[in-house]
Amino acid sequence: MAMGRTFRIKVRMRRFRRRYPKTAFAIRSFMIFSATFGAAYGFVSGSRSENSGYDPNAFAIGASFLFALACLGLATLSMRLRFVNKRLRTLAAHNEVLIDRNWELKEAEERARSLFEQQGDLIVLRDHQGRITFANDAYCALAGQARSALIGTRFDFDLLEQGDSAREASGTRIHDQKIATPLGARWIAWREGYVRLDAGQPAELQSVGRDVTDRTETERALSDARDQADAANRAKSRFLAMASHEIRTPLNGIIGMGGLLLDTTLTPEQTTYARAVKTSGEALMALIEELLDYSRIEAGKLDLEQRPFALFTLIEEITELLAPRAQAKKLEIAAYVDERLSLEVIGDAARLRQVLLNLAGNAIKFTASGGVALIVEPGIWPNEISFLVRDTGIGIAPEAQSRIFREFEQADERVARTYGGTGLGLAISERIVNRMGGRITLESEPGKGSTFDVAVPLAASQAGAGPSAFPSPDLAGKSILLIADGIEASLIARRLERWGGQTCMVSDASVAEALLPERSWHAVLIDRALGPGVVDRLGEVARAHAAQRLVLLTSSSRHEKISAAFTGFLVKPLRAASLAARLALTPEVASPDLAPEPPVESTAGAVPAKGLSILVAEDNEINALLMRSLLSKLGHRVVIAVHGEAALESWLAASSAGTPYDLVLMDIQMPQLDGIEATERIRAHEAATGGRHTPILALTANTLVEDRYACFEAGMNGFLIKPLDREKLEEALAGLAASRHLAV
Repeated sequence: MAMGRTFRIKVRMRRFRRRYPKTAFAIRSFMIFSATFGAAYGFVSGSRSENSGYDPNAFAIGASFLFALACLGLATLSMRLRFVNKRLRTLAAHNEVLIDRNWELKEAEERARSLFEQQGDLIVLRDHQGRITFANDAYCALAGQARSALIGTRFDFDLLEQGDSAREASGTRIHDQKIATPLGARWIAWREGYVRLDAGQPAELQSVGRDVTDRTETERALSDARDQADAANRAKSRFLAMASHEIRTPLNGIIGMGGLLLDTTLTPEQTTYARAVKTSGEALMALIEELLDYSRIEAGKLDLEQRPFALFTLIEEITELLAPRAQAKKLEIAAYVDERLSLEVIGDAARLRQVLLNLAGNAIKFTASGGVALIVEPGIWPNEISFLVRDTGIGIAPEAQSRIFREFEQADERVARTYGGTGLGLAISERIVNRMGGRITLESEPGKGSTFDVAVPLAASQAGAGPSAFPSPDLAGKSILLIADGIEASLIARRLERWGGQTCMVSDASVAEALLPERSWHAVLIDRALGPGVVDRLGEVARAHAAQRLVLLTSSSRHEKISAAFTGFLVKPLRAASLAARLALTPEVASPDLAPEPPVESTAGAVPAKGLSILVAEDNEINALLMRSLLSKLGHRVVIAVHGEAALESWLAASSAGTPYDLVLMDIQMPQLDGIEATERIRAHEAATGGRHTPILALTANTLVEDRYACFEAGMNGFLIKPLDREKLEEALAGLAASRHLAV
């Protein structure tokens, strides 16, 4: 307690000295002077008194001692003063630093306050009772009130619409509000969180708002525009589907009736006109298919299948399909598939065929002389396959190469007028390839042809990892003379060299005659395109020098008589398996024809042993007549129903009579009762009675995936796309006994 009291007295004295330094100095000086004077006066007075026993020596000693004490006190005081002065200088320097720091803090505070108050964002602080404790200039301006009028109030803007709200991990709440202000309705994005400004006070709610009216209005406008675009896209898809259906229906009659007309006895002039009608209908059909494909891609409804397919077979089928068109223009078309590739790969064969048919078809269309080659090689990346479509056509100018992949674009107007076309084929092909995860590039030079490179990732299937589909002949050390010229000849030579053969390719008949006696040839291949007389003469000369003598024919020349000097023939475009089998045969043994002409069967006169009983539900009179004619020519019994109700009644009557139909061909869009509902009622009746399941095929002009799903969901077994193709119809009927699930 005493120490505490002493400490408090010292503190008070120090405070008094700091507040009244002059008074404290005067009091201290007076006390020192009084003590010194009193001590000296008492000493002198005491020493001079009578009873003091004054001794001069003792007085001198005492005076000296007092002087020494005084000097010691002065020295001590001087040292203390020096120490105090040093401390004062240190404190003064520290005080200057504190003054500078305090000045900087004041400047920073002023800047922060200025920034805080003049911030474009709205800033407001509220206490735990919701009263405003601070509002910056932006908040006051938007509220239209002075800061002094807002402080202490529970003012808040009128809420017009509450937007989305979220909360961050830190506890900050984020939300949008549409509020009413004197400036009009505004959208504000708020960030709200609690802050503690004083350790001894409750936390306050800090709200920071940003005016996002322009952004919100833009987002809403974009959202509305997107919704309108989606609606327009759906309307476009519905319109295309409806237009396709309406166009396909008369096209079915045009193409079908044209085919039936060509089966009748006509004069040459009538035959020409009928073929022109059918060709025009097929051209219009191809245009519709392109437009529908483009519509599917635009709508993002291009679905790709992932199924194993034979790569070699696909490529050779494409070249054989295009061969008549190329040979009609006196062009060559050939294919080469690198043997390092897997026999079977996984992908969408139909879409890949569509792309390659489009590219190769364009190559034929824009080529006047030479030919077209389809070369398939491994790509630069693992599991990537490169499809090269190379031609010797007109080429494409560099400035046009960047735009030919756009919709409705061609190289130039002259090309469009000369060759026709919509300009959609390449755009669709590029989008299909991109959808497959691949790329399509072009190299071209005007007048020297073009090369389209389609690189697509196609993984090998487990079944395709085995050996080759055909045994490659061992031609190591064997000489082969190829007398031909053109694209296919170079690809044949390339394949023979891959098999180990020493291939010599010449295009001049006289040079070939000079080369024949130089060595013993394992085989000689001669192209019929050199001329029948030249080819026959070369065959006779080669008898003495070659074990095998093969002639290369086109489909149009296979009916011509072939010299007995040849041991066999091969039909262009050449199949690798046929070439391998020919070269693997024993020399000097006449080999059978490996590429015989397929027998031409007349489908008009082909009548099955037992025709089917078929119910056709078709409301269009022309299409009904076409179906009756086609099916009757195939030997089937046909009953026509003009709408869904009539079809259902006919089916029920036939089932009740014990003579059910073998097949129902059901049109999808019919009056009174459409094909989907009629099928559902038939399936429901079969389920209720336990009757025999009748195969039902849809007759539809709609090619959208949703329509196909609707057919299967209703219980149909498959569908036939209008315009009807006679071969597909015949295949569907022929496979009826083998399978109940048909998809044509």
